[in-house]
Amino acid sequence: MSRIGLFGLLGSGNLGNDGSLEAVLRYLRTEHPDAELHAMCGGPAAVSARFGLDAVPLNWYGGEYRTASTVRSIAAKGLGKLVDVVRTAAWVRRQDVVIVPGMGVLEATLPLRPWGFPYSLLLLCAAGRLMGTKVALVSVGANVINDRATRAVVKLAARLASYRSYRDEISRDAMRAMGVDTSRDDVYPDLAFGLPVPSAAATPGTVGVGVMAFRGGNDDRSRAEEIYRSYVDGMTRFVRWLTENGRQVRLFSGDEVDRPVVDQIVAETGATASQASSLDDLMREMAAVDAVVATRYHNVLCALRVCRPTISVGYAAKNQVLLAEMGLGEFTHPARSVDAAQLIEQFIELERRSDELKQTLAQRNAVSEQRLKQQFAALSAIVEGKP
Repeated sequence: MSRIGLFGLLGSGNLGNDGSLEAVLRYLRTEHPDAELHAMCGGPAAVSARFGLDAVPLNWYGGEYRTASTVRSIAAKGLGKLVDVVRTAAWVRRQDVVIVPGMGVLEATLPLRPWGFPYSLLLLCAAGRLMGTKVALVSVGANVINDRATRAVVKLAARLASYRSYRDEISRDAMRAMGVDTSRDDVYPDLAFGLPVPSAAATPGTVGVGVMAFRGGNDDRSRAEEIYRSYVDGMTRFVRWLTENGRQVRLFSGDEVDRPVVDQIVAETGATASQASSLDDLMREMAAVDAVVATRYHNVLCALRVCRPTISVGYAAKNQVLLAEMGLGEFTHPARSVDAAQLIEQFIELERRSDELKQTLAQRNAVSEQRLKQQFAALSAIVEGKP
């Protein structure tokens, strides 16, 4: 009987991360029903309650992802880094294989510190090498990281993993550019393409708009609030235009931190807010609208998965690549400089070509599903100990 661990920022309020976990669990419970499944994650209580897994915290110190502002909290965070070395090694030693299911674990497109999750990932991969436990980074995202410390930690973690695959070509290219040998690494679709597609008819005149608390990335920290205000203002103007022109607007998010943005736009425009708590819920609600305009990567992916014509108001190249792979490459817009007038023009064109785009999406989804079956077959070989 195999003991399989699942590792990552899971159960922490990010729907995309939990959706990737759900897709892998569906596969494991179907193809490897006798395997013992365990998790080391950001939100162990949530993961245990929802997925029925034996789960332990990713970090010993409960305030790991809060800013340390006192001597006591700084000392506790530092001690936690040492304790986590022992905790992670002990947990890894009990597993035969550890899977990091999707997510952007090798990227820094949003604000990230090297001693945060990159450090945790490095501990995992180093422990795997020392304990003889295979660590598989499965269909993950990556980008070229400019910050030297973060780049060094992420690169070393990737090198120590037993298996790597990426959710797009730019992720593999990024790791190659940072000096990682990717000659044996494959590219497969995002794991969310493994989730079932809900059947629902769209309500005419409805639009889904996905927003986030966007403040730029690692290189934008000095302009974070300026970027945030500009983004929220641009998206609010766009949503207001939609409502004033007879559309019913449903606002989506992808993480608990996005709630203030949703609440503000609802208050200013009269749009309604989604209560989706999983990618399944999100896809079900998106299937009930005519078109989607969204920022978070997995908001965009869910819309494409249910064949809804979509505009990506993207913050990273991964959004553009996803749209291009699904045949909608021209329907992208920069989150760092939302131009409501231009976005309106793109949306009008999106609506005009709706039938054509839905047909294209249906064809591209079928291809992605087949490719993901190949990813799961490769993962089964790892679980079963095949060379």
